[in-house]
Amino acid sequence: MSDLGDWFRSIPAITRYWFAATVAVPLVGKLGLISPAYLFLWPEAFLYRFQACYLPWVILGFNYIIGGSVINELIGNLVGHLYFFLMFRYPMDLGGRNFLSTPQFLYRWLPSRRGGVSGFGVPPASMRRAADQNGGGGRHNWGQGFRLGDQ
Repeated sequence: MSDLGDWFRSIPAITRYWFAATVAVPLVGKLGLISPAYLFLWPEAFLYRFQACYLPWVILGFNYIIGGSVINELIGNLVGHLYFFLMFRYPMDLGGRNFLSTPQFLYRWLPSRRGGVSGFGVPPASMRRAADQNGGGGRHNWGQGFRLGDQ
């Protein structure tokens, strides 16, 4: 029996726990110690179990479970909340001054583009300008037209 125990202790920790869980969890469910319904992943409960406002804290919990640095997650949550408060809540809701603004060099490197989507069936503005400069862009000129009843 010591050979099996030595082998089990010699495998890496993650593999050891994964192997133990793959043996223990089905066995516990089969023996009826817990309901097998708890062994299934219910996507509705998992994907819809929490609201969006709790997402940073859920990520912090997952990071804690997998052994990550909780301090880094807490600092990230604090910085994110501070940014949101100083950028939006304080100036807009409380009437305070704007402490944060995007540096101008970022606007030069990455200009803001508005729109980009025209109406249905309408070409983008750059294509319309090119068509107007080319005399209609190859379309047939039907003339000026007349209103019915006018001669």
